[in-house]
Amino acid sequence: MSRFALVDGNSFYTSCERVFRPDLIGKPIIVLSNNDGCVVARSAEAKAIGIPAFQPYYQVQGLCRKHRVTVFSSNYTLYGDMSRRMMNILARFAPQQDIYSIDECFLELSGMASPQAHGQRIRQTLLDKLGLPSCVGIGPSKTLAKLANHVAKQQAHWQGVFDWTELTPAEAERLLASMDVREVWGVGRRLAEKLHQLRIRSALDLQRADARQLKRHFNVVLERTVAELNGVSCLALDDVASSKQHIISSRSFSRQVRSLPPLAASIAHHIARAAEKLRAQGSTAAMIGVSIQTNAYGSAAPYRGYTCIPLLQASDDTLSLNQAAQTALRQLFRPGLRYHKAGVMLMEIGDKAIQQQDMFAPAPDPRRARLMATIDQLNRRLGKGSIRLAIEDISQDWQMRQAMRSPCYSTDPQQAITTHQPSYASAPAGYRLHWPRKLPGS
Repeated sequence: MSRFALVDGNSFYTSCERVFRPDLIGKPIIVLSNNDGCVVARSAEAKAIGIPAFQPYYQVQGLCRKHRVTVFSSNYTLYGDMSRRMMNILARFAPQQDIYSIDECFLELSGMASPQAHGQRIRQTLLDKLGLPSCVGIGPSKTLAKLANHVAKQQAHWQGVFDWTELTPAEAERLLASMDVREVWGVGRRLAEKLHQLRIRSALDLQRADARQLKRHFNVVLERTVAELNGVSCLALDDVASSKQHIISSRSFSRQVRSLPPLAASIAHHIARAAEKLRAQGSTAAMIGVSIQTNAYGSAAPYRGYTCIPLLQASDDTLSLNQAAQTALRQLFRPGLRYHKAGVMLMEIGDKAIQQQDMFAPAPDPRRARLMATIDQLNRRLGKGSIRLAIEDISQDWQMRQAMRSPCYSTDPQQAITTHQPSYASAPAGYRLHWPRKLPGS
């Protein structure tokens, strides 16, 4: 029988902050989105006092003050590095691993004698090595492993690990009947509304539905979801972590900008980040989309400029992609406007290994590929953005607001050394204190 485990970091962003701030263990924490706009992550304590997800921060500021909630700006450098460490540890626990998101990955456990005990070892190791709490869901298919992970999170008596395969058929049916169809992996809000109209309201309803009829109404993915709910694994792990077909990088500015240089710096920054992701998945892009826009809620008439630039030769070269994007930006720029946001999208993404060459265009210079590989390697070793395009530094006006960002403890030694180290005495059950190892002054 196939068997998969889904390992998921609990409240990942807030847990990463707590690793280096053990004085916050057991206290409410929230993390805000870019520009400190909305609540994107909440600790269990913050959820308990009623702070909703994706709520604008200004609407919950009073509640945060009343309950002394600690608020952080997003620190993606810290979260990305903690994710890398977590995934490296998890890779030791299975012959095959597929990373699904920054805090989730599937592990192939087929043929393992005691998956429940293995899941507990995984969970304990993440606590011991990184201080990150997690839950493990185990199932004969990835869809059931996702549901099992949901159960492990919701029902504390499973101690963070729930194995779907240990249920009797009657117990499995009762559990599926208690779950709304929206809990099923791949069923979003809109699809759930359509399924509700077909009287498919619970996960059990979907398991018992006519798969061929659903395929005709929707798509083959939903047909496979029905099979997965019945314990038939239909998706290879590689399918789950398939390469992205679009790569988007965009950001609102902390203050509105009126001139071209900060927009050019912003576009160059987004191109560099997107190209890095493109190379990481072994792909090239044949088209670039560039957008700039003013504030839709400002006093002046809103402006949204967007254009696509096809490339003569598909590329993953930051310099080539940025040259095309800057050309597009100059076409979009309108003097006198106050710009609020800029972004890029890489499209027509294909596999670099099977790239079709243009016989009339010059062949790519192999030295540029080595240059890009060296830049990526240095940025991984020294920290993201250590090596960047000069144009990115023309202006900092486009930078986002991060008034409450924590130090980059694990990637910048200087920030780790100068950071405030609060005192603490003990940690609640389920947590491990990692850093600082000694109380200040001891």
